[in-house]
Amino acid sequence: MHADARAGNAARLHDETARHHGDATAIEYHGTTLTHDDLREESARFAGGLADRGVEPGDVMLQYLPNCPAYLIGALGAFKAGVVVSPVNPQYRRRELAYQLEDTDATVVLTHAALLEHLQEGLEEIDWDPLVIAVGSTDEGVEMFSDVRGEERFVERDDDDVALLPYTSGTTGKPKGVQLTHRNFRAQMFSILSQPSDLADEDVRSLVWLPLYHITGFTHTAWQPLLRGGRVYLRSAANWDGDAAMELMEKAEITHFVGVTAMYVDMVNSEHFGEYDLSSLETAGEGGAKMSVAVQERFEEVAGVDMGEGYGLTETHGATHSQSNSTFGLRHGTIGQPTRQTDCKIVDESGDEVDPGEEGELLVRGPQVMTGYHDMPEATAAAFTENGYFRTGDIARRDADNYYEIVDRKKHMINTAGYNVYPSELEELLAEHEAVAESAVVGIPDERRNEVPKAFVVPAPGVEPGEDVTAEAITEYVLERVAAYKHPREVEFIDELPRTTSGKIQKYKLEERTDDEG
Repeated sequence: MHADARAGNAARLHDETARHHGDATAIEYHGTTLTHDDLREESARFAGGLADRGVEPGDVMLQYLPNCPAYLIGALGAFKAGVVVSPVNPQYRRRELAYQLEDTDATVVLTHAALLEHLQEGLEEIDWDPLVIAVGSTDEGVEMFSDVRGEERFVERDDDDVALLPYTSGTTGKPKGVQLTHRNFRAQMFSILSQPSDLADEDVRSLVWLPLYHITGFTHTAWQPLLRGGRVYLRSAANWDGDAAMELMEKAEITHFVGVTAMYVDMVNSEHFGEYDLSSLETAGEGGAKMSVAVQERFEEVAGVDMGEGYGLTETHGATHSQSNSTFGLRHGTIGQPTRQTDCKIVDESGDEVDPGEEGELLVRGPQVMTGYHDMPEATAAAFTENGYFRTGDIARRDADNYYEIVDRKKHMINTAGYNVYPSELEELLAEHEAVAESAVVGIPDERRNEVPKAFVVPAPGVEPGEDVTAEAITEYVLERVAAYKHPREVEFIDELPRTTSGKIQKYKLEERTDDEG
């Protein structure tokens, strides 16, 4: 790889890949294929099309798309145009869209015809009209994605210029834009590209069923295989099907797959599990929540591949720890060892490093870690130590061989099938319902999705549950306003919420109440 590919605009990485693997297939999408040369050219021409429409370097483009070739062409083209890519969950609706549009000051939105109605609702909440580009749309006032093409364009960027601006919710407050630079992108790409493999580069076949808006899907299942010269098989996360996945693994001889726990549960529980030949898999990864040992062992036994868990955050552009290439091989129940560029430690409440086997907060530092939160200097300052370590908020421990284990999640966060749900967002929404005085949302166990939200609702004065408001009405209210995976699967009306003497809600008592009922 040329030395100049290691600096400046991260899009140069794929230009270098195309120089070596141009004729090889890069993307397969339901029978449609693009080569690496196609991806290089289409992205460069999309960059030119953006410039022709007045989009300037440093502008922000929201990507509100399901998994499809346009997602990868659009992101790479935006990089080449010097434009910042801000991924949006395609399940987002008016409220969430309006917030991200306003916070980013986006001048462009790349979307899909199927999502235009929801996008329009979000656009009604802001006071400017971004350029809207859509896949498969002929609507008036919307540019067809295939028409946004110009002369090939490549704008140089500095290492510390922002390339990606994904949003992550915190346990309190508004979602935060995570500033990931071109340097962050390159560092994360090289962390995996440098690992040894028996596969020839063009024989790498990655099945991308995780959503591309998510940092793991974007970074590890798509761009790392692509930059190596391999191909990715894109499928929509909304259409997940365990049998279809295994059938494709066999037919396409998939070598790399990363999924969340629910995906593996679905495959293992299929009545056809064991009938598919999954022996082409070189790696099978899982993240987002601890895998059931029984599910893990069953998948490994039938597929003939060891499953490895990893760990990373949006703020770290993906993995900071991995079982791949760990010194002593896989150790189930751990997240492996730190990747080669990651400096990390576990500290107590005083900030002092703890001994192996002891628990504390995991801190990480490295070239893949974000520069900060967009327009949130106080949150940025609070996220880092004086020495530049990022505070993950997760409780971990490590053994004498430097294998790490996550023992507790971020405070109050609910992990449902790999999606993070923050109760504060739902509680804020429920507070706007006229029948709700206050609420508290906790996670309850779910066999398939790990856990799901449950809302405890205190009715407003004079409101009688069952007569003036029902649990179904509360659920529907939430479903209409936010992504479906966030909605409470259960709603329980309660006279008052348990509190400390200082007035803080004691959520652990609500969780215990749920456990007792279960």
